[in-house]
Amino acid sequence: MRLDKFLWFVRLAATRSVAQAIAQSGHVRIDGRAVDRAHAIVRIGNVLSMPLHGRVRIIRIEAIPTRRGPAPEARSCYDDLSPVDGMPPPP
Repeated sequence: MRLDKFLWFVRLAATRSVAQAIAQSGHVRIDGRAVDRAHAIVRIGNVLSMPLHGRVRIIRIEAIPTRRGPAPEARSCYDDLSPVDGMPPPP
């Protein structure tokens, strides 16, 4: 699935155009590799890291969504590994 579409489907971006801007900013990493393309492919097991909403978000993709569904459905598609209150992410 395309990176921008994934970010929009799992509600990390409010609109598809915002998701494209995030993906093209050059600050997104997929498994540690910097990407600057909205059409970069993401798969189950990939770890994404990006600055988002004033903090660094680190997520592991657990499922590929088929639609932009409700928030609980969207949250089930990824595992949030982001540091909480300055603590490092779990291994």
